[in-house]
Amino acid sequence: MISKDAIFNIKSNAEFDALALDVFKFQFKNNKVYRSFCDLLYKHPSGIKQVSEIPFLPIQFFKSHEVLSTSSSVQKTFSSSGTTGSITSKHLVSDLSLYEESYLKAFKHFYGNIEDYVVLALLPSYLERDGSSLIYMVNDLIEKSNQTESGFYLNNLEELAQTLKVLEAKQQKTLLIGVSFALLDLVEAYQFDLKHTTIMETGGMKGRRKEIIRQELHQTLQTGFGVHQIHSEYGMTELLSQAYSKGHGIFECPPWMKILTRDTEDALTIQNPNKTGGINVIDLANLNSCSFIATQDLGKVDNNGLFEIIGRFDNSDIRGCNLMAL
Repeated sequence: MISKDAIFNIKSNAEFDALALDVFKFQFKNNKVYRSFCDLLYKHPSGIKQVSEIPFLPIQFFKSHEVLSTSSSVQKTFSSSGTTGSITSKHLVSDLSLYEESYLKAFKHFYGNIEDYVVLALLPSYLERDGSSLIYMVNDLIEKSNQTESGFYLNNLEELAQTLKVLEAKQQKTLLIGVSFALLDLVEAYQFDLKHTTIMETGGMKGRRKEIIRQELHQTLQTGFGVHQIHSEYGMTELLSQAYSKGHGIFECPPWMKILTRDTEDALTIQNPNKTGGINVIDLANLNSCSFIATQDLGKVDNNGLFEIIGRFDNSDIRGCNLMAL
């Protein structure tokens, strides 16, 4: 049995690779959907010797199938946001402690103790629906921060602006995590000069504004908040781990997560670093669902495993996914 300790105490690339191969064998054996996908590709653990040979399940399977590697009962179902009438992804989570340990340890890894921060959340589009894994995480971070000022803001931008200014005057370390359109609304209404606040965007205009390129978004937010860098979080419903960027849109994974890119013309070919391709994620915290996911994001990974997101495939770009009809 693969333990949480093994996942969250990885110390080297060699340890990561060895555990990833063990997780692959476990999920091949216990996940019917993933096993069927691997069988279609004629991929079997006996023939997989390195991580780059492991098959990555197209993320669309989370819309059409129950992706589970356990017979334990489901504690929580996280669902993606979707346009009206569209099919949403569902991530069935049988062990919430895996998710909690993943985001708490990742936050500590990148930012230090949560108790040192006031956590302010400006996530209206997420608060307005059920099943958001981001809301679950941020709500727990707010509680764990143990600061009376921590909390969610929906449309009360004036109150949020006042809170930010009070905390700044107290030189209180603060994290403001928000969806892009709401952060833009805030800096269009108020001007800041923040020295003690980390601004973290979670992406997305959610149909509220015209999409703009990341550099333009970050430049506007940097000017509006008076900060040198805009931080970002890279996560999704189908993952139990997040990568973080402390500026310039360059993301880093926690030790139990890794990004590879696949050839856009051949979904089964993993590319060398520094080439733009489809983002494949290995998330070992996804022990009870699937740890090997081919996303619809386009990006680039450098020699040190740092990555950037360049865009998304549109449906006509997705090749090699004609195995979807399981």
